[in-house]
Amino acid sequence: MSDHVRLRDVEPVDLEEFFAQEHDPEAVERSNFVPREREAFMTHWTTKVLGDPANFVQAITVDGELAGNAVAWWDEGRRFIGYWLGRRYWGRGIGTRALALFLEREKVRPLHADPFVGNTGSVRMLEKHGFRRTGTVRYGGNEHVMLVLDENRAQEGV
Repeated sequence: MSDHVRLRDVEPVDLEEFFAQEHDPEAVERSNFVPREREAFMTHWTTKVLGDPANFVQAITVDGELAGNAVAWWDEGRRFIGYWLGRRYWGRGIGTRALALFLEREKVRPLHADPFVGNTGSVRMLEKHGFRRTGTVRYGGNEHVMLVLDENRAQEGV
């Protein structure tokens, strides 16, 4: 396996794999994200993610196989990114390569991310791409790291 990473548009059939990835117990623990029930998941993806033309949504593939997704969206006047990789793709540098490709295409800066504080791999990956910590936020009882990629840091190629 060469681990050749590419991005492409999301296809409706991809949602089944995204749903399965969201329900992976270890992924749920690392992300501290409560997975949606099937109907809620499909509705969210078809209406709020794919159905919003302001969003930038890409499927991540590895050697032609669907590995996950990356999304950019607006929330209260700020542009955010999020991503999800299936567990079999963890620890191989695939997320780092996919994020680099995504950031080449997603041009809006500043760009924000807010991973769960316990998801140290995700925090490190974002920092590797030039995101800097600006503080923490709480969602319910959970602490998340707020990171931002500024125009200047993006241009420096940090």
